[in-house]
Amino acid sequence: GFTHALATADHAIRAGSATRALVIGADKMTEITDWTDRTTCVLTGDGAGAAVVEACEEPGIGPVLWGSIPEMGNAVRIEGSPPVFAQEGQSVYRWTTSQLPPLARKVCEKAGVTPEELAAVVLHQANLRIIEPLAAKIGAVNAVVARDVVESGNTSAASIPMALSKLVQRGEIPSGAPVLLFGFGGNLSYAGQVISCP
Repeated sequence: GFTHALATADHAIRAGSATRALVIGADKMTEITDWTDRTTCVLTGDGAGAAVVEACEEPGIGPVLWGSIPEMGNAVRIEGSPPVFAQEGQSVYRWTTSQLPPLARKVCEKAGVTPEELAAVVLHQANLRIIEPLAAKIGAVNAVVARDVVESGNTSAASIPMALSKLVQRGEIPSGAPVLLFGFGGNLSYAGQVISCP
């Protein structure tokens, strides 16, 4: 959700309908966690992250690539009463490890950078088994890879801003360096863009 919202804010500013926007990604995943499902309950966490986006001479947010995979609409979902988070873990794993890398390379191409030029890769913090191999598959061989899922868990819409802020806070990415953000999730929708590190 955060990468979708970031693109929407960027579009509003570029169109002149706003000069400044607050983009927030927040989820309380423990509220919808199925504690009997050992495949998901060990991954979820609660969190929130935000970014202020404003108009400037040099754009700091690249073009977005977004879409969805309709045939995988049930792969990541919230269902039932009371509502609980559920996913088809193997299907999501196969999609992310095979289909996400070419999409991420397309994001880089739209931004006019090569994967080798990326200083960092910040993916949705779904699962370490998904995150770790993807930077190499994308071709981001010089990038720091965010691994906040180890500290915070899968915080859904909050995972990208939280992971990015921790990399920035620790000084792992130089200011102005290109960073790939790529989110994916509910009903297998996705959105990604390259930003300049704040």
